[in-house]
Amino acid sequence: MKHWIAAVVVALLLSGCSQKDAFEEMADGTCTKKQAQLVQKHISGQIDAIAKEEWESAYSFASPSFRMAVDITRFITIIGMQYGILGSNQGYEFSGCTIANNKITQQVGVKGNSGLIDLTYMLSFKESKLGVESAVFTSANAQLNA
Repeated sequence: MKHWIAAVVVALLLSGCSQKDAFEEMADGTCTKKQAQLVQKHISGQIDAIAKEEWESAYSFASPSFRMAVDITRFITIIGMQYGILGSNQGYEFSGCTIANNKITQQVGVKGNSGLIDLTYMLSFKESKLGVESAVFTSANAQLNA
C-alpha cells in the first residue's frame, strides 16, 4: 500500500512539472501537441466528473479566479441549468486549441441526443496549474439542447 501511495505522489508531482514545462512560455498561436494534450486531459476530467455528478472534483478543474467568484453550490446550479448536456453527454471530441494573450481556447464538440453541440472553453495557466475560466456554446442549436 505504501508503494502505491508513493507512486501516486510521484505521478502527481511529475504531471505538475509536465504542465509547468508545457506552458512555461505561452506563445500566441496554435497550441503545441503537448499543450493540447494537457488541455484536453483537463477538460475531459471536468466533463467526466460532471457526468458522474462528482461535484467537488468537477469544481476543482475551475481556475482559482472562477472559484473565488463562484462557490460550488452556484457552480452546480449553473451546470444543471445551462450545461445539462455535459452531464448527459454521449461522448465528446476536441478540435482547435489556440493561445492568445495568455489565455487558452479549446473547441469541444459534445455529443447529445440531438447531435453535436459545440462549446468553446477558455482556460488560464496560473500558479503552474491549468484552470477552466468559462465554457460558451458556439453552435446555433445549443440553446435547444442545453
